[in-house]
Amino acid sequence: MISLAGKAALITGGSRGIGAAAVRMFAQAGADVVFNYYRNKDAAMQVAQDARKHGTRVEFLKADLGKMKDAKHLVDFTAERLGKLDILVANAGIWPAEDRPIESLSEREWDEMMRVNLKSVYSVTHFAAARMIVQKSGKIIAISSTAGQRGEAFHADYAASKGAIISFVKGLSTELARHGILVNCVAPGWVDTDMSKPILETKAGWKFATRSIPLGRVATAEEVAGPILFLASDLATFITGEVFNVNGGAVLCG
Repeated sequence: MISLAGKAALITGGSRGIGAAAVRMFAQAGADVVFNYYRNKDAAMQVAQDARKHGTRVEFLKADLGKMKDAKHLVDFTAERLGKLDILVANAGIWPAEDRPIESLSEREWDEMMRVNLKSVYSVTHFAAARMIVQKSGKIIAISSTAGQRGEAFHADYAASKGAIISFVKGLSTELARHGILVNCVAPGWVDTDMSKPILETKAGWKFATRSIPLGRVATAEEVAGPILFLASDLATFITGEVFNVNGGAVLCG
């Protein structure tokens, strides 16, 4: 039932993890897709090659979305290559596997977390929303985390960045509704990706991650990409300002 045929989507952080799964799934649903990568061009090329098998246009570009000029270039590139911009998935982000107690968390580490996780969402939304306002339609989906809802000990900087994304979405949803733009958030819990691999590949880490998940396992990237696809589709035309939890029952709040 879900089709994105004729839609143009921009997915940030599309070379790995949830972003890569979303690129493939959006292409399979018929969307033309642009995504960015930051470091790994080979991974980006592989994702694009996989997604193009579905017959849609898939392009990628290197961009550091903590820089406004890169965010503008990416949005402009999307509009030029695809002819328009219907959907933005603001997914790019980082999570350091090592503990970072507040008393040793440096100013540099704090600033970099906010730059990569929060400013990147603002920057790309800033330029994408301007285009969507003109066309009087659009879908914006930002990726937060359970950490943004309940916090995360020894990762207060990460939790703060993800909690801010939720507030950002709540504010934008009411601001942009009059322009026909829907703004929502997907908040995953533990997901089996390369970002969480350092924890999940150890027995102790796996036990730690799954002990608070009623389903007893972590999600796959595809299990998070599916709800993102739903929110981008015509099945979700009366949903805005919501937090879509994808966490196996670990955090029961909206």
